[in-house]
Amino acid sequence: MKDMPLHTLDELIDAGVIELGRGNVISKKDIAACPGPYPIYSSAKENDGKFGEYGKFMFDEELITWSVDGGGRLFHRAKHKFSVTNVGGTLRILNSTVLDYRYLYYALTIRHAEIAFDWVLKAHPSTIRKLYKDIPVPPLSEQHRIVAILDEAFDGIAIAKVNAEKNLQNARALFESHLQSVFTERGEGWVDHKKPLADMCELIVDCEHKTAPTQEEGIPSIRTPNIGKGKLLLDGVYRVSEETYREWTRRAEPLPGDLILAREAPAGNVAVIPDDTKVCLGQRTVLIRPTRTVFEPEFLSWLLLQPKMQQKLLAHSRGATVQHVNMKDIRALHIGAIPPLSEQRRIVANVGDASEETQRLASIYQKKLTALDELKKSLLHQAFSGNL
Repeated sequence: MKDMPLHTLDELIDAGVIELGRGNVISKKDIAACPGPYPIYSSAKENDGKFGEYGKFMFDEELITWSVDGGGRLFHRAKHKFSVTNVGGTLRILNSTVLDYRYLYYALTIRHAEIAFDWVLKAHPSTIRKLYKDIPVPPLSEQHRIVAILDEAFDGIAIAKVNAEKNLQNARALFESHLQSVFTERGEGWVDHKKPLADMCELIVDCEHKTAPTQEEGIPSIRTPNIGKGKLLLDGVYRVSEETYREWTRRAEPLPGDLILAREAPAGNVAVIPDDTKVCLGQRTVLIRPTRTVFEPEFLSWLLLQPKMQQKLLAHSRGATVQHVNMKDIRALHIGAIPPLSEQRRIVANVGDASEETQRLASIYQKKLTALDELKKSLLHQAFSGNL
């Protein structure tokens, strides 16, 4: 094997340098019957693919694992005791004098980013070798040099991302704190009507409980991802025909100034329909039309979005994995004291200014995170095109 001229990763698999494998079925019953400290990895999207912990382990070595049905994500696993479920695959290097694990991990990462390989990685582990095609394999010393440069650069990028994400979280937390203070530091004229939300609105209507047929052009269909905090997010929105719109709005036609509330994913978000905007209700949404002699629509949206009201709204949410708000809890929601309309308009202007500043800062930090991701991709491209 040593004397063979190995130049690409697909040649290495033919030479037996890389071994592909698959994990085993590990059920919740198995875990309950044999609890323990050893991590189990699968296709979980959170916690670096960790599925749980187990009293047994399959491996006690360095490996690369990948998820079969979790978008094909790859992980470099340092040497430790762990298991992999049947929805996870494994890549083992059988000759460490030829190939380095970190180099292999970076090589597969850049190739996976270049092509849409989700369909491949959902199939049998042997098909992952399509990722290997024509990836160069330099001498081990050169692999180590490339890995050292990438590790150092990526450590710096990771620190920068943590700081940017922290700044993003701080900006949002500052706005929530400001929003909460608006509804706790009340002035004169606030009155508790002691009525449920349903009695203070013209209507509260649930959506159709089926998926609307969509098309490229037409009327925006508002699904839960399109409901932000106070405003609709229409970038990439699904669209429906006029005929579908009429069928899906039989209960009530959404009008400018109405609120749309997300019942789940993420539960509790509320947006106001702007002027001159025609939209259709998608699944898991609720239309709220405030009584205009009681509420300014934007005021009601901020009232529903302030932290304490969100806690109250979601207190009775259902769902094992996804929060789900029931219609009866929305209608029965007691919103407490509210000010006269003139004060509501002043509050809307104040909160709107703070919201715009928060969005400006969030945009800056989000652009920085995007730039850091692009820098990482650029470094990987340079490394595997001989320019590093």
